[in-house]
Amino acid sequence: MAAPEPWKIVVIDDEEGIRRVMRITLEDAGYTVVTAPDGQAGLGLCSEMSPQIVITDIRMPGMDGLQVLETVKQRFPDIEVIVVTAFGEMDLAIQALQLDASDFITKPIDNDILFIALDRARHRHATQQQIKDYTRYLENGWAETTQELMETFAFQRNLIESSMDGIMGLDAEGQVLTFNRSLEQMLGYTKGEVLHTLKIDGFFPDGGADKFKSYLVSDAYGGKNHLPLYETMLSDNAGKHIPVQITATRLFENDADAGMVLFIRDLRELQRLEREMADQAKILHQDKMMSLGRLAASVVHEINNPLAGILNYLRLMIRILKRGPLQGDGQQKFQNYLELVESETDRCSRIISNLLTFSRKTPPSKGDVRIDELIQRCILLSRHKLELSHITLESDIEPDIPIIRGDINQIQQCLINLIFNAIDAMPEGGDLTLTAKADRGTDRVRLGVSDTGPGISDVDLPRIFEPFFTTKSEGFGVGLGLSTVYGIIEDHGGEMDVDTGPGKGTTFWLLFPAGTRTAAPEA
Repeated sequence: MAAPEPWKIVVIDDEEGIRRVMRITLEDAGYTVVTAPDGQAGLGLCSEMSPQIVITDIRMPGMDGLQVLETVKQRFPDIEVIVVTAFGEMDLAIQALQLDASDFITKPIDNDILFIALDRARHRHATQQQIKDYTRYLENGWAETTQELMETFAFQRNLIESSMDGIMGLDAEGQVLTFNRSLEQMLGYTKGEVLHTLKIDGFFPDGGADKFKSYLVSDAYGGKNHLPLYETMLSDNAGKHIPVQITATRLFENDADAGMVLFIRDLRELQRLEREMADQAKILHQDKMMSLGRLAASVVHEINNPLAGILNYLRLMIRILKRGPLQGDGQQKFQNYLELVESETDRCSRIISNLLTFSRKTPPSKGDVRIDELIQRCILLSRHKLELSHITLESDIEPDIPIIRGDINQIQQCLINLIFNAIDAMPEGGDLTLTAKADRGTDRVRLGVSDTGPGISDVDLPRIFEPFFTTKSEGFGVGLGLSTVYGIIEDHGGEMDVDTGPGKGTTFWLLFPAGTRTAAPEA
């Protein structure tokens, strides 16, 4: 007997190193592996070699992983898709599962978790193929009645029972003929309570069955007599409502109604993950608001100075006008006073505008970001706090530095977080340096925040990017600053590095892919 052909896998990732490591790892495990640097190339490989499994990064330029997933499910429904997400992207992972991904794994990829996900995908692929064969037999009408069909394919009951999704088979009157183990666990009924006894209407809350049936026979939801990924509620044996996702198909025999088959997925775990993600978003926003509060207290003092100057000059100009018409040098002095008032008002306006921009909770909007403009915004907001903390600020921005592509508000949040950490690291004062330069060899842009504090200990260093880890006293931080920065930088396709040591200060480096090089504006 010929040995079975090895399972074929297409790996899609825009990072060459990750593709190479995964290919070696999977080939050592006996898989046939091909790789692609982007979604379009990966879809081409799916057409050429018909793999059973696709592993795709969710963050890629051009066609991202979710678009790859949707296209694969539309064009190659038999292929199982595993998505790879970065830390803090649970919302994208949930979207991928809702789009019928087999599983998701997070970066950095752990081989044990990878092979667990592959085993699940293989089991799901095999199960789905057998279920399709089973459904095809039902639709082809190999027996005179649905009951005869179920008895004819009794040898496949083990397959139905082992399915991770619930499977319910119904006759033309809606009476239950198949009710697998997953449904027993999901709804709390036993087969004895259901088979040949209950009808489909009894599993829906009031009015739910009629709505489901109307969608099933409509042309608008996946084609007449087919209803994919329909989300609704089912009632368990205690009357509790269970959120589910149903894919249903009506069966016919000689053009006569022969019943239907329902594939049911329990959504409680997905909804739990969504709630956790919402809670995490609230905590992250709370951390940002804590930074904003510290920033606002500093900005209030900084605005008071120009406002006091504006008020004094305006009072002076009122007294001058009361003396009579302006002549000669008086007109020039009055003009100078007006220019000073305009300058100080503009300064206040820019400070308030930057503070409001930083405080807004807006969805990410990526565009071209000028490094010099970004750093000046951060300096404008933090200068007074640095002065109060007796910290000298220096900036070293390379001329003719390339732009980067990203959300300027999120990147500003990263720099503000790092500046505040540097201030906290120097309670007795010190020097803080903001650096921006281009890496000529790697086509990347480096942003650095350096302090002359005590540095990070070797014990704390491995944990600084963990959520909720903090070395600050209680009430001075929740340990999300660096974790937030790390997640934002990864979302922008960048990297984060730290250069530190006891007694030598700390420098955090943010590395972004460079865009088009642009000339620095005139002062």
